[in-house]
Amino acid sequence: MIPRRWPGRDRGSFTAEFAAGLPALMLLLLAGLTAVDAVTTRAQCVDAAREGAIAAARGESGTEAAARVAPQKSTLDVRTGADVVTVTVTTRVRVLGGGLPGLTVQAIAVAAREPDPGIPPGTQTGPAEIP
Repeated sequence: MIPRRWPGRDRGSFTAEFAAGLPALMLLLLAGLTAVDAVTTRAQCVDAAREGAIAAARGESGTEAAARVAPQKSTLDVRTGADVVTVTVTTRVRVLGGGLPGLTVQAIAVAAREPDPGIPPGTQTGPAEIP
């Protein structure tokens, strides 16, 4: 025999389940938004590193070219070797939802130097900060 449900016996069960599940849902939402922000910032860093490497390989200022595309508060490092130029763009992504430690996002691009670009081999412009 199937037990009968008496009206009013499960009052408040939905509220209790909702109260228990809502924090987990909010945590998943914040983690998803942080992941989207990190991926977007990574794409900006990749674009900035490529622009800087191509500009530096042509003999232009790689730091200025990368700074135009890089996210705010990024660190740029342009290194010019005998045959290649390496640009590294590093920045921090803030985790949504409070004072948690941030994520570090980094992109590196390498480009072959153009013949006689006017930059002496082995020069190094060093790290630069974007305000």
